[in-house]
Amino acid sequence: MKKIIYVILFLLIFIMLASCTNKQNAEQKSFWIDNYFQQDCAITPQPGDSVIKARVDGKWGEFQLVEFPDKFMEWDVEKRIETLDRFLQMKPPELAGPHNGIVATYGCKREDSQFKLNNAVKGMGFLPKAEKLPELIKLMEDTTDSSFVQKLEILRYFYTNIDSLFDLDRQVSLELYSTPEFETQTFLNQMTDPSSTIVFLDIPSYKLKTIARLLHPDDPDLTEYEKLVVRYINDVHSYFHGKFPRDYPAVIYFVSEIYDNSPGRRDAMGRRIVP
Repeated sequence: MKKIIYVILFLLIFIMLASCTNKQNAEQKSFWIDNYFQQDCAITPQPGDSVIKARVDGKWGEFQLVEFPDKFMEWDVEKRIETLDRFLQMKPPELAGPHNGIVATYGCKREDSQFKLNNAVKGMGFLPKAEKLPELIKLMEDTTDSSFVQKLEILRYFYTNIDSLFDLDRQVSLELYSTPEFETQTFLNQMTDPSSTIVFLDIPSYKLKTIARLLHPDDPDLTEYEKLVVRYINDVHSYFHGKFPRDYPAVIYFVSEIYDNSPGRRDAMGRRIVP
């Protein structure tokens, strides 16, 4: 009997040590291959697919994608057009609204922190449908030397035709700062666990629970669709802000759940509205 107890204790200790070692290795893992990375915890869905496969909390699963409801789209598009009008009137943009998504992530402790949980504000936008990507990329590249006013009108065309031009189950951003020499906490977390929550500071306010897919522009294994995605997100960023010295890694936030975070309403206050 004692021998059986010793064997069980030995096995338990071995499992605990192995778990600690694996956890430590995961936290210290290098995600870089030369000067690019490959995220191995999420797989880009094929154009038209409504499910994304991802490894969340250490387990692979499928996450259904959902489209934004009408009230979200009305708020988002109205706010974006208001921002364009403010620029035309030489007024500074408001910080509240759909452009500035507050992104919560977790998964990996950075060396300078005791915590895995992180929060950061990211510039957000929509991603064109796969068949529209070449057309909109060409439109921006053909008008890259146009006046700022003309560019604002082209962006207005994007927003006023958003239903026909863009996929409505995802948001996109850029990872501007992570390099082999320095990695942001958001980057480390999303490379470890792609689950990410986005909240928008405004009234109404919305929360998106998503799977983040990271794509490096120099990754030789990108699909043709992924290459177009990286090119579009960098192009639209430069189109508004001016040319940057390099292309940055792209992030697609595939939306799986949507909540209304608006205060003071019984049908909101953090309640899930989609699906």
